[in-house]
Amino acid sequence: MIAIPATTVANLRDLGTTPLAGGRTVRTGLVFRAGQLDRMDPAADPAVAALGLRTVLDLRTDAERADHPDRVPDGVRLLIADALADKLSGAGAPAAAQLKHVLADPVLAEQHLGGGKAQALFADTYRALVSTGSARAAYRTLLTELAAEDAGPLLFHCTAGKDRTGWGATVVLALLGAGEETLREAYLSVNPAVRAAFAPLIEGFVAQGGDPEIALAVIGVVPEYLAAALDEVDSVYGSMEKYVREGLGVPDEAVARLRERLIA
Repeated sequence: MIAIPATTVANLRDLGTTPLAGGRTVRTGLVFRAGQLDRMDPAADPAVAALGLRTVLDLRTDAERADHPDRVPDGVRLLIADALADKLSGAGAPAAAQLKHVLADPVLAEQHLGGGKAQALFADTYRALVSTGSARAAYRTLLTELAAEDAGPLLFHCTAGKDRTGWGATVVLALLGAGEETLREAYLSVNPAVRAAFAPLIEGFVAQGGDPEIALAVIGVVPEYLAAALDEVDSVYGSMEKYVREGLGVPDEAVARLRERLIA
C-alpha cells in the first residue's frame, strides 16, 4: 500500500503494491482509500489530480456528510453508501461516526468510554460492519463497482479513513489473496496519519484532563477491532468467500473480474 502525500486529502493511500499470495501484488492506480474529502482540491493538488478518479464512494452517515460535504473533481461519480445506517438507527451514532463529539468532554468520555468501554464499543461497531444490512449493502457496492466492466480508478472513504474504510480495504485485499499478516499490517498502517490529523483534538482532550488511552482507542485502530470483524465473518459465514457471496450478495463472476482487474 502506498501513502500518497496529498495536501488536500487526509490519509490518502493506493492499495497498489500490497503483497498477495504467489508473489503477486495489487495493481496500482485503481483503488484508493482516504479520510473525508471536504478539502479536496485537484486544481491545487497535483497528487490528487494525477489519480484520474472516476468514482468516489462515501461510506459516511447523513450527519457526517452534512457537516463536511465531499468535494470531488468534475466528472467524477459520487456514490453514497452509509455503512452505519442500521447501527445508527438502532443505538444512536457510534463513536466511529462522531470522533470529535466523543472527545469534546473528558468527564462524559470517561463515563461512556473509560475502563475499556471504548474498545468494546468499537469491537461492536466492527461486528456491525459485517452483519448489518446497511453495511452489507455498502460493501457490496464497493466490490461491484470495482468489478464493473467499465470501472476506472475508485476512491472509497469515511471520516478518518480508518474503520469503515479499513474494513472495506480488508475485504478487498483478502479477496485478492493477501495473507493474514499483510491484512493486519495494512489495517494498522494508517495509525500515524490518523493520529497526526487528529493531533489537535487529542492534545486538547488530554489538556482538559482526558485519559490519553481513551483518545487513542477512539482515534487510532488496534488489532482487536479488526479481529472482531474477522471473527464475525468466521462465526456467521465461515469464510471471507462465503461472506462476500452470501452476505454481500456478490456473485463469483464479479469476484473473478475483480481479481483479474486488480491483481498484477
